[in-house]
Amino acid sequence: MTFHTLYEFLSDLGQNNTKEWMDANRKHYEEVRDFYISWLNAMDIKLSKVDPGYTHTTGRQAINRINNNLMYHPNKPIYKDHFGAGLDKEIKQSDFYIHLGTSESFIAVGFYKPKSSILKSIRQGIDYNGDELKKILNKKSFKNLLGELIDDGDSLKTAPKGYSQEHDHIELLRRKTFAVQVELTQKEVMNADFDDRVIQIYKEMLPFRNYLNKAVSV
Repeated sequence: MTFHTLYEFLSDLGQNNTKEWMDANRKHYEEVRDFYISWLNAMDIKLSKVDPGYTHTTGRQAINRINNNLMYHPNKPIYKDHFGAGLDKEIKQSDFYIHLGTSESFIAVGFYKPKSSILKSIRQGIDYNGDELKKILNKKSFKNLLGELIDDGDSLKTAPKGYSQEHDHIELLRRKTFAVQVELTQKEVMNADFDDRVIQIYKEMLPFRNYLNKAVSV
């Protein structure tokens, strides 16, 4: 089993997004899912070796359901077009998310539109030491690999409550999302050195993750 097989399955599913098709191909789905879980298990061990603060998360704990939640999104297809998984699932830790799909594949880290208590803690961290976050975000290797913070289009127009409009870090304080993302091509994922690529991305993201995790745990 390979990532090529995983993408082939997702492509077939996208053209036959029905319960009947899935039922008829259940065994193949489970084989692909088990392959991804096994890969996640191996990656979990590798990440724990490069990050002393990493919390072990099994592939079965990490992987998301392939069914869409039709109760809240009734117009979506029955099944997703991707396999998603979140490793290092420690409470109040920023996400480390791996998304492999037919329309897009990427690795993301951080907090995407977190609840108000988490956002408040991040803003307090920025107020206390926003220069450190700016240093991380402006590091050349970080910008080359990860680019800018994800723009969710939902930043405040004014200063958040309790902060001055003239604050040195007002642009960061206005944000409601603190996350970065690396786009992946299917060719990259299917390449023999994909594991090394994931480790490289994780290492570059780690100071950013550590900053956020410290902010929400203090």
